[in-house]
Amino acid sequence: MKPLGDRVIIERIEDKEQKSDGGIIIPDTAKEKPIKGKVVAVGPGAIQEDGKRTEMEVKAGQTVLYGKYAGTEMKVDGKDVLIMRESDILAVLE
Repeated sequence: MKPLGDRVIIERIEDKEQKSDGGIIIPDTAKEKPIKGKVVAVGPGAIQEDGKRTEMEVKAGQTVLYGKYAGTEMKVDGKDVLIMRESDILAVLE
């Protein structure tokens, strides 16, 4: 799947097991959505008013942080992914 424009496809990276500060294991239903993911695919970039295409800053394979409620959730090939604009990505982890 290839995203269009300045959109990216991100696969969430979830923590295996979350514990509270007191050592209590938090069940899946009470966990917050992860805000970290791996970029699976990137679009070609947005087209500006002058007709030139803006180059994408993120690349496939990078790990990124994004807003808690960013993107649209979809299921592709049995995997849950997010499709969002590049501007919804807050940082690239190195």
